[in-house]
Amino acid sequence: MPPLSDQLRRRIDAVEERIRAACDRAGRPRSSVTLVAVTKTAPEPVLPLLPALGLTHLAESRPQQLWRRAPLAPASWHLVGHLQRNKVERTLPLVALIHSVDSDRLLRALEAEAAKQSRRADVLLEVKTTAEESKLGLSADEVRALVPGLEELQHVRVSGLMTMAPLEEPERCRESFAALRRLREELRSRIQGHDLVELSMGMSNDFEIAIEEGATLVRVGSALFEGLGDS
Repeated sequence: MPPLSDQLRRRIDAVEERIRAACDRAGRPRSSVTLVAVTKTAPEPVLPLLPALGLTHLAESRPQQLWRRAPLAPASWHLVGHLQRNKVERTLPLVALIHSVDSDRLLRALEAEAAKQSRRADVLLEVKTTAEESKLGLSADEVRALVPGLEELQHVRVSGLMTMAPLEEPERCRESFAALRRLREELRSRIQGHDLVELSMGMSNDFEIAIEEGATLVRVGSALFEGLGDS
């Protein structure tokens, strides 16, 4: 069996080719999309190898796993899963970006903790763009209702929006991604002090469609790590 680094290199190259092809179709430069490698299924011995292989943005979906794994790889770490308020204090120093802010109460908890730690918290608002009951996130109207209070935040910067598309054929996810892009464009004209440049959307099965619809961050896990090292 080839060494893990060789297996990884081939998988990274395959994902990169998919990203480049999607950017070409959309008339976008490759530099406009950041690959966020979701390491949930990656064996821990692999983590220190990732930055040297070009994966410098890494993510976990559970705070406890982030706490354990972030020290293993010098990278920009992201949290892409649900964050409870009682886990904010320990999570905040470890992350470059939190993708999953889904309530005003969590925004306020982040603001208070970031002030206490004398740091800035960069976050995305998680938006529910599908009718699936299992999906978390704010509705578009709930996001609009947050707008007046965002200008009060001194230590939290809303850098954009995130969504989880339904697990369907990739083309059927297009409207979820387009809806997030339209909401972002609407909000950018209404919010002062937050840049809203990021659209975090698309995973291993559908990130090409997400890029075609404007994704700036794609969250890829299984295409990189699932079954890595299995015989």
